[in-house]
Amino acid sequence: MSFRPDSQLYTLIDDVDLRDPVLVISLEGWVDAGLAASTAVATLLEESETELIATFDNEILIDQRARRPIARIVNGVTESLTWPEIQLRAGSDRVGRDVLYLVGPEPDVYWSAFIDAVVELAERFDVRLVIGLGAFPAPAPHTRPIKLTATAPVESARLLEQVSHNEGEIEVPAGITAALELGFAQNGIDMLTLWARVPHYVAAMSLPQASIALIEGVGQVGELSLGVGGLRDAAVTAQNQIEELIAANPEHIAMVQALEATLDATEGNPLGIDEIPTGDELAAELEQFLRGEGS
Repeated sequence: MSFRPDSQLYTLIDDVDLRDPVLVISLEGWVDAGLAASTAVATLLEESETELIATFDNEILIDQRARRPIARIVNGVTESLTWPEIQLRAGSDRVGRDVLYLVGPEPDVYWSAFIDAVVELAERFDVRLVIGLGAFPAPAPHTRPIKLTATAPVESARLLEQVSHNEGEIEVPAGITAALELGFAQNGIDMLTLWARVPHYVAAMSLPQASIALIEGVGQVGELSLGVGGLRDAAVTAQNQIEELIAANPEHIAMVQALEATLDATEGNPLGIDEIPTGDELAAELEQFLRGEGS
């Protein structure tokens, strides 16, 4: 694969006129426990009519053996291929405030060039704030409300006051949002990434509660009015399913009770650093989860 630094990574479909939009970023392929981020952004796109305004070059950014297209086959006839694509879409919240959405797969290569392209688009549309979405498995019980934590570059650290954040230190493999945080900071654009803390024992199943928490977080930080569609009903169903599974196993009941006690005793420490589990244990658990999530 070859790439010239001056190659255009994106195609501008429509140079729309927007007023101080918030850019919401959710790129598939990195840590997304409970499918929280992907479900959240899918719901936001369903709740707001959006317009495609830019696409990115799949041939340059996407490893198509790792992210294969989907073939539509009818009666043995291959009718079409749906290729994974990174898109920038424009919509609005429930009161008309402009919102941009960067969605699709996380780039497999050329992150620096991709970040430059995204920053260029953000500057073109006068983005006032960027909000990334993610979710990770955490030592938290399903019997407590899903909490958010956040990350931000130094230049945007004041935004962390609006969301709980890690007061300790932890090193984990980085996704594209971490690189985007730094890229936006270098160009004077604020970015905050919201992370839903999903109970580690249900991280592999869909957890609409976590998606609701992310949407509400975007609304709070971005000063937007956003709907959650049918997620509240789905959250009730998911909660009942989890309760049934836990109730069938005394060891699971004891585990949840221990997590409740630990969380209640460490309410001021969102990531539970130096508690149960320790920071090293959490990092190891996160890395194990990521290996299992490999795209």
